[in-house]
Formats: sequence, structure tokens, C-alpha cells
Amino acid sequence: MLTPRNRRRADRSTRALKRLSVIEAEILGLPDEDLLDLVDIFTSRTGSIVGELATLEMNKRGLSL
Repeated sequence: MLTPRNRRRADRSTRALKRLSVIEAEILGLPDEDLLDLVDIFTSRTGSIVGELATLEMNKRGLSL
């Protein structure tokens, strides 16, 4: 049985994973022009997960800046 603290941590992790999948889905659903804008904004930030996801999707679509 999970203690209350461990249950809160598990719930927080579950919510974080759900949020991340929503963010990924929203990035995948962007039209090409908006995706390019997003990549342009986030590529200058080193280690940006959003920029990484957007760049991967841009490459899959065969788009370039």
C-alpha cells in the first residue's frame, strides 16, 4: 500500500506524463507555418525540449528554416 507521500508523488508523475503527451500532440498538430515559428523561437535556447520536439517534427515533414 502506498503511503500518502508516495501516492502524491505517483499522482504528480502521472499528471506530468499526461501534460507532456498533450504538449507533444499539440506540437504535432501545428500547421507548417506555426511549427516553423515554434522552431525558430526555441532553437536558440539550449536544451529546450519544446525546440527538440518541434525540430524533430519539422524534419519528419521535410521542412527547413
